[in-house]
Amino acid sequence: MLFGRRTKNPIQLPVKAVDKWVYTTCGYCSTGCSLDVGLDDKGAAITTRGVADADVNRGKLCLKGIYEFEVFRSLNRGRVPLIRKTRSDPFTETTWDETLNKTASEIQRIQGLYGRDSFAIVSTGQIYTEEFYTLGKLVRAVIGTNNYDGNTTLCMASAVSGYKRSFGSDGPPGCYDDFDQTNCLLAIGSNLPEQHPIIYYRLKEAYDRRHFPIIVVDPRVTLFAQMADIHLPVKPGTDLVLLNALAHVILTEGLADQNYIQAHTSGFEDFKKLVEAYNPEMAEKICGIPAKMIRKVARIYAEAGAAMTIWTMGINQSTHGSDGVVAINNLNLITGNIGKPGGTSLSITGQCNAMGTREFSSCSGLPGYRTLEKEEDRQFMADYWGVEASFFPQKRGMAETDIFPAIERGEIKGLWLIATNPMTSMPDTARIRKSFEQLEFLVVQDAYSDVETNEYAHVFFPASLWGEKEGVFTNTERRVNLVRKVMDPPGEAKPDLWIFTEMAKRFERGKEMTFSTTATEVFEEIKTLSKGRLCDYSEMSHDKIEKQRGIQWPCNTEHPKGNRRLYETGVFQHADGRAKLIPLPFVDNNECPDKEYPFWLNSGRLVEQWHTRTKTGKIGNLNKFSPTPFMEMNPRAAAKLGIAAMDYVRVHSRRDSAVVLVQLTERVAPDAVFIPMHYFNCINRLALGLLDPYSRQPAYKQSAVRIECLEDQEAAARENVAMRNY
Repeated sequence: MLFGRRTKNPIQLPVKAVDKWVYTTCGYCSTGCSLDVGLDDKGAAITTRGVADADVNRGKLCLKGIYEFEVFRSLNRGRVPLIRKTRSDPFTETTWDETLNKTASEIQRIQGLYGRDSFAIVSTGQIYTEEFYTLGKLVRAVIGTNNYDGNTTLCMASAVSGYKRSFGSDGPPGCYDDFDQTNCLLAIGSNLPEQHPIIYYRLKEAYDRRHFPIIVVDPRVTLFAQMADIHLPVKPGTDLVLLNALAHVILTEGLADQNYIQAHTSGFEDFKKLVEAYNPEMAEKICGIPAKMIRKVARIYAEAGAAMTIWTMGINQSTHGSDGVVAINNLNLITGNIGKPGGTSLSITGQCNAMGTREFSSCSGLPGYRTLEKEEDRQFMADYWGVEASFFPQKRGMAETDIFPAIERGEIKGLWLIATNPMTSMPDTARIRKSFEQLEFLVVQDAYSDVETNEYAHVFFPASLWGEKEGVFTNTERRVNLVRKVMDPPGEAKPDLWIFTEMAKRFERGKEMTFSTTATEVFEEIKTLSKGRLCDYSEMSHDKIEKQRGIQWPCNTEHPKGNRRLYETGVFQHADGRAKLIPLPFVDNNECPDKEYPFWLNSGRLVEQWHTRTKTGKIGNLNKFSPTPFMEMNPRAAAKLGIAAMDYVRVHSRRDSAVVLVQLTERVAPDAVFIPMHYFNCINRLALGLLDPYSRQPAYKQSAVRIECLEDQEAAARENVAMRNY
């Protein structure tokens, strides 16, 4: 008997004739994958491939990278500038001169009437570093508002704040190569297989060779938790208690690296006194992890020799996210796991160039990790840009999450949004909508004309997308990589760098300054300003970056090919050269489940989608996997409420409600539900808007909801579709 076909008839993919390959860097997450985009003989992008000799991804790409060439032909691209007098008027197509002149005039009118800080600017983590630097120069030295921030406040601000508090500066100290040399990995609030698949592949390859222990801390049984040696299903919002308890065990059992603590840290006695109260038995009652398991994990980590911790939004997006990051740093400092192979505190960054904005956009300070609070930094940048130092504010202004309440209060009258979409990304959507209604003037700068904030805009700037211009990104291991121009932007769309330099010409102060007009010229300014700083680019160039497939800073005469790790000598950026061990008491300010709202609401990412789906929602090969808002729910909890798989239900929080499709799974606890973050008018209308006091980052991860069964499933399905396709 024969089984199968008599003759082979394999599936064949259509052959695409590539006329030219263009090197570039992926424009989605912070992994920093090198890729080639294939063009046909007419110059159209038709395929994508990973670059085999690039150290980051080694030829691999995730789903988003594989189909990234399709963004060039995605729908609803902005093609011409648009303008209207009031929000009730229809947009009319116009010229760049008219929109730029109108915007500059409105900025000056509003500042003249209400003060310099009455106009705010919110940027992104997705434009190039050269563009970030130029925008910062425009804002700080020309427009002069101090209410200027990036949407990275929503994802990485707690990591930035934590690094600064512990080490004296932002900047992840480790690298992906640490996976190859670590003897223990602790991952907290990070689902690498779906959030950062290529980083996960790097980790998995290292794990398959050496089988070091992997410990995943997450309330949900994620894909990462399923492959881990130990999964700690911590109670939402209690990571700090767990981390303090781990430190308690390490210190009381004599497992700490006392030599490292004595030589390279300060504040040990106060820290030791605080964690004495966090014994495992006490911690178990709060975080839900058995005391015996806490002791086991602490011993594994401290005795590993080289141990590293990674984290993502599960730590950052909390009312005490900054404290959580500091607690991770504390754990690594007391075990001597900073600045050595396999030993690090490595934040896994969100957006493709969230590091670039942290380094050179001047959102929280001035270029090159300079601060507004230091007189010498203000004077240095004033001399370099040719402005008076007194024009700079002496401290940072509002973060993005403070700007919108200030609009409500009438303190901010105008807003410029650049490649960010607060209507879909900020918590408490209804409140954000009311804020937009109060603005006297809103300009939206985006690659897509259908971005939701355009509903409230007076002016729309059509901007170039990734791959339609040239510049650099910095990834999560501080690797600067190059994006070459692949195609021209559609219609009259322009690179962000062009928009910023043209805007500068509309202000008297801008006319008196020099604004470089090409990415290469701007990069030379960045190199000069970075020389001698922690984020030193001084020995880089665009061509050198492409040749090496990315270069990690610091890159200087001492490290002409870049340097993998920071703090190898044990010298930190605080004035005394030491890292700080900081005592962190736990304050339970979470919104917890109760009788009225009995479920924890958690959120996270899907591998096939990206942020608010502005890009991936238009790519059929990605959107088909998860096209509609859904919720993971435990089958035991669902049975008690009479909910079946694939039912539509309404999820209520204290702020709003949303209709979602139910998937039943044991991945979530009976008292919890999980909704992906990507769908407009869904998760963020439910989420809690409380902020971390240090980072000003919202607490997306801890809130309480109730579930309502819906009798009219057809009507619910229509509402679900409407929420998806707003």
